This record gives sequence, structure tokens and C-alpha cells, in this order.
Amino acid sequence: MAAVCAVVLTFPAAAGTSVAQSEAGDTAIFYYPWYSTPVKDGSWAHWYVDRDGAPVLSTPYFPSRGLYSSSNAKIVSAHMREIAATGVDTVVVSWWGFGSPEHDRLALVAQTAQRHDLALAIHVEPYAGRTPAQVAEDISRLGDEGFADFYIYDADRAPAAVWSDALAELSGVRVFAETPLVGWAKNGGFDGVYTYEIGAWTGSTFARMCTQAHNVGLLCAPSVGPGYDARLATGDPTVRPRLAGATYDRMWKTAIRAKADVVTITSYNEWQEGTQIEAARIQVGRPAYDGAWGKRGVVAQRAYLDATARWTARFRALSRQ
Repeated sequence: MAAVCAVVLTFPAAAGTSVAQSEAGDTAIFYYPWYSTPVKDGSWAHWYVDRDGAPVLSTPYFPSRGLYSSSNAKIVSAHMREIAATGVDTVVVSWWGFGSPEHDRLALVAQTAQRHDLALAIHVEPYAGRTPAQVAEDISRLGDEGFADFYIYDADRAPAAVWSDALAELSGVRVFAETPLVGWAKNGGFDGVYTYEIGAWTGSTFARMCTQAHNVGLLCAPSVGPGYDARLATGDPTVRPRLAGATYDRMWKTAIRAKADVVTITSYNEWQEGTQIEAARIQVGRPAYDGAWGKRGVVAQRAYLDATARWTARFRALSRQ
């Protein structure tokens, strides 16, 4: 397993990614390149859900940029510029397998991230037919293209022994399991753990998880987020209110106190689950971020981006003392 400090992995130029560094105070943010619009892509994807035969906007918020396409190079450039301005080091791109729309857009995201000095990692989602063996094969192929960090969502669906066998032949990459079960992740041959889900985890277990991870030689990358509300998209009744920014602040504090090796952020733009920090504006029946940290109006639209910049700077300073 790569050590958390003083490790530098240089991606081949063909990968379109930047130098990935593992240093104290590193941060990463989950990013979704899955949005489509009729004008740009021929149809809608992920912005609407079907309710009794009628399309309903799937997010409780509304982007300041409007409903955009992830294949729009100007949009992706604006996203990477904003992420870089927050001080985040790595963009963790949602990936649904070779041949998926997310894979088709990976090159655009990678090339744009490179221009903004951002490293890129892969968030391996539960695509159809995903098995540990298939994931290991995918990681090997993507690793040959220069990607070094992989986050496996919902990893503990499969037994640890099966993961251990699948990951044993990989080298030159780091693989993180989305699970709070540190012993399971160690037995599965993973390099670290992360939590991702803001609706399920408040941060109260971060200290225990990170202590356990460090005791067995794993990296700890707990996930912080501003809130959670997926009722429109999935019907999940769980709601984690933003509390005018207090939820985000509390999760950052608990992650830093837990001595996280990497703080992962859920998310830049998962609008359907209401975890996004991307700028939002008021629409009829949909709130923006007014009231967050006392901000109102236009300045409130970027409240969570501004807060992220404050927290990444604080985490980096504290980690490197």
C-alpha cells in the first residue's frame, strides 16, 4: 500500500491527468459527469424522474447555471475551475463501466482537470454485472491509462475474501472501499476506507473508524457533505438538513479531529441527493442556500464553495503542522 506521505505518482501524458500527490491534508471531491440535455445530447438524463407518466425535476435545488449537459466543455471547464479554487486536490469521477456515458465523458473531464492542476480518481459505481473480478480488470485497464486512485462504492456487497483474490494482482494503484467495516476492508485487500453516504453517516464514527484504519495500516478518507435529501429522486425519506451550513461545518470538524488522511467531499454536483456544493439559485418551490453562514442573495449561491475553501485550507494547515 502506498504511504500517505511523500508519495508522488506521475500519470502518463496520454491519460490527460495531473500529478497525483498523497500528502497530509489532501482532499478529494465526488463529481458526476452524467447530466444530459436534449439540445446537447438528444435527451434528458438525471435531471428528471418519471412520476405517473409526467417528468418531474429530480432535485430539491436548482443549479445557478441552469440544467446543463456534462458533455458541454465550457460547463466542465467552469466546474474544474471552481473546484480548483476551493483548494480541493482530487476530483473523483463517477464511473459506470466501459461504454457508459460517464466513461465517454471521462477524457473531457481528465483533460480539463489537468489544465486546472487537479488530480483525477475513479469512483467505481455498481454498474450492471459488476463483480470484484470485473472491477480488478477495469482498474488494471484504467491504471494503464494513468489513473492511480480508485474508490469502490458499496464495496461490501461482496465477501472480503472475493475482493482479496481479485485485488491481489494489482500494483501501482490505491483502492478504497466504501464501508465503515475496517476489518472487512483489511481482509479484502483494500488500501483505505471512505464513507460517502451523507444520509447514513453524521461523522460521529469517524474517529473510531480512522483509529481502527491506522492501527491496521489502512488510509482513512471519511466523507463530509452539506446535507442530504433524495426524496424527489428516489423516494428515500431520509433527510439530513443543511442547518444553514452547520451540518457541513460539523462534519468537517469531526473528520479533522479523526486525523483523516484524506477528507472526501460528497459532493460537487450530485443534485438528486441534495449533497451538492455547486452554486444554486432560488426557483419557485426550491430553496437556494440563503441563510447559510448568514449569507443572502447572490453571494449565498456560492456559500458552500466558499466554505469548502475555508475548510480545505484549515485542514491542510493543521495536517502539516
